[in-house]
Order: sequence, then structure tokens, then C-alpha cells
Amino acid sequence: MSLRERLAEQIAQGGPISVAQYMTACLHDPEFGYYATRPALGADGDFVTAPLVSQMFGELIGVWAASAWEMIGRPAKVRLVEMGPGDGTLMSDLLRAARHAPGFAQAAEVWLVEVSEPLQRRQRERLDADIRWAASLDEVPAGAPILLVANELLDCLPARQFVRTPVGWAEQVVGLDADGSLAFGIAATPAAGLLPDAAVGAVYEQSSAQAALGAELGRRVVADGGAALLIDYGRAEPGFGDTLQALRRHRKVDPLACPGEADLTVHADFPAVLAAAQAHGATSAILTQAAFLARMGIGERAEALVRTRPDRASVIGRQLNRLMAADEMGELFKVACLHSPGWVPPAFDED
Repeated sequence: MSLRERLAEQIAQGGPISVAQYMTACLHDPEFGYYATRPALGADGDFVTAPLVSQMFGELIGVWAASAWEMIGRPAKVRLVEMGPGDGTLMSDLLRAARHAPGFAQAAEVWLVEVSEPLQRRQRERLDADIRWAASLDEVPAGAPILLVANELLDCLPARQFVRTPVGWAEQVVGLDADGSLAFGIAATPAAGLLPDAAVGAVYEQSSAQAALGAELGRRVVADGGAALLIDYGRAEPGFGDTLQALRRHRKVDPLACPGEADLTVHADFPAVLAAAQAHGATSAILTQAAFLARMGIGERAEALVRTRPDRASVIGRQLNRLMAADEMGELFKVACLHSPGWVPPAFDED
């Protein structure tokens, strides 16, 4: 029985499920979930993330981490954590660059928070440093400052969807059509709770999982000191829109067409994540990816790479454009920083 068949049977017996429940099944079902069984990153996979575009991305995150460590007083031990580390490329590039900061490599206790066994195997193959793995952030020991990075993690946390109807808000659900195929529909009962006013037809997405992560990170950086860097595509201001999408072999496909066989995502809700962290005493700021990378010196790094490998000048130029251009990743992707009060992490000290 395929995941599609199992979900159809579940819905036939118990009624429609929320979009959040559908996302969770598609991504994390132990037998058929995308991340549990077949995550495919890179040019030959389903999608490409910034660390796979260019080494410059991970290197500058490494510079950021080492600089942040120095700004918090060069503690003898710091938890260097990556959540959702993909195939390990970002951490590999990060560590290579950060080792140039005297003392940082000795102070950094590296943790990867990963729930996907296939991806964990790829990380072990790529990384030869002293790495520790955890299934969740609460398994990473407290008691020392933390510097955490999560690239394209928020977008795969499940979200519910609500549609503004003529009589009020109602939840969008996944049910069955007349032929027994998966189909979107509207719940029969009105949505409970306070939702913002909007025009009929508007879609509002709400991710308790994204907000919960913001709260957890806020508590952690306030209790232990340090900062968390969250990089993802999404909105910096509250808004509306249906952002659910499925990617398979670098093409968008119907999110209901192949459950468990495509990467399923929604946009990061940065306002909710930052508000949740602030509620626990953390300080926060947000930049576009282009602004963050520019402030961290990506232009100078690109020039240095070209001087070393002039034969790759055109390739490096294309990589730079992919990361920075407004019509590529530069504006849609944001970099949010949640940190303990009393200091300002690198790149976030300018207006």
C-alpha cells in the first residue's frame, strides 16, 4: 500500500485531515515519508539549497559563527549546532572557514540535529570532524553558550491553512473527491480562534511548529547565551497567501499528486517565529539574504576566489548572482537572528 492509498483509506474512515497533518505524513512517515526514505538534494535531486550553490555561503556562515563567538567573550566551550543539516555541506564549509579564528575550533562542540537516517548517513560520510548527532534540540546539552544555524528548516515545518469564506474563516483540509482521489476542501465548521480580517478567498497560514521552534530558541539563547541564525524563504511581515508547494526534480508539482515522493514546503512565517522568541526574552532582527551576505563580505570573498581560480570566474559570477540577485535567492530568502540581550551579532549592527 502506497502512502497515497493509506491516506485515502484514513480519510475515508476518519474524515478529512488538516494540511499540517498531511505535510507531516508526506515528510516524516517512517515507511514512506520523503525525509525518512528518499531526500534528494543537489543538481541530480529535487532541489538545491544555498550551501550547494556555492562554498561562499557556508564559509560566510563560518565567519559569522567565529565572529559571534569572539563577541560573546570567546567562551572556553560553545555549542555549535546546525538543525536540518542536509548532506553536511554547510557545516563542512562553515568549519573550514571558522578554523581560521584562533581558538574557535577547540572551543566548538559541534552538534547536528537530524531526524532523517538517509541524510545522517550522508553527513557522516562528508564530515570527518568530531561531530555529535541529536534527534531534537533538547537533546543538545544546555549549560554553555549556543551558536545555532538552520538553513531551510522552517519551510518544512507543518502549517495549517485557513480560507476566508463569505461567512468567516474555515480551515482548508485534505479530503477525497467523488473518485476517491485526494483533494483540497473546506471544513464544514467555522475555524475557531482569532484570525485577521481579510477579503473573501484569502488564505492564511499558521504554523504552530514554526512558532514553537522560535520559542524554544528564544528560551535557549536567553538561558545559555548566544544566537540562532535562521535562513529560509518567507515573509518578513505578516501577510496572506497559499504558499504550499511540492518540488520534484526541480519542478513544482501538485502537492497532492505524489505524497512522500516530493519535498513539501510552506513559506517561513518569520513574524511569528520572532514574536515567539521575543516572548521569552530574546532579541531579534531580520535581513534579506542579499543584505546579510553583503555585510559578511561575499563580494570580497568572490573576488578572492576569482584571483585564485581565474578560469572559474564565470562560474563564481553565476553563483554570486544566484545567492544575491533580487530575482533569485537574494530577496525572497531572509536571515533572521535570535540572540541573548545585551549584544548585537555580526551583520545585524547596521540600519
